[in-house]
This record gives sequence, C-alpha cells and structure tokens, in this order.
Amino acid sequence: MFAVIFHWWLGALLTIVGIALTVGVVGGYVKKVVAPQYPGKRHKRDD
Repeated sequence: MFAVIFHWWLGALLTIVGIALTVGVVGGYVKKVVAPQYPGKRHKRDD
C-alpha cells in the first residue's frame, strides 16, 4: 500500500517540477530573446 501512495506523490511532484521548469524556460526565452526585439516605451534604443 505504501508503494502506491509513494508512486502517486512522486508522480505529482515530478509533474509540478516539470511544469515549473517549462514555465521557467519559456519565461527565460521571452525575457532574453523576444523582449529585446520589441522594446517598450521606456526601453527604446537610439539607433
């Protein structure tokens, strides 16, 4: 019985970690790559 409960919690933990990593990678990509391409009014470049 302990194995069933342990596997359920392990699966839930890995799912949460996977979602957090995915959000982190997408957020980092947007911040590093996409945001500099479209600067806002505060961050206009003088080219």
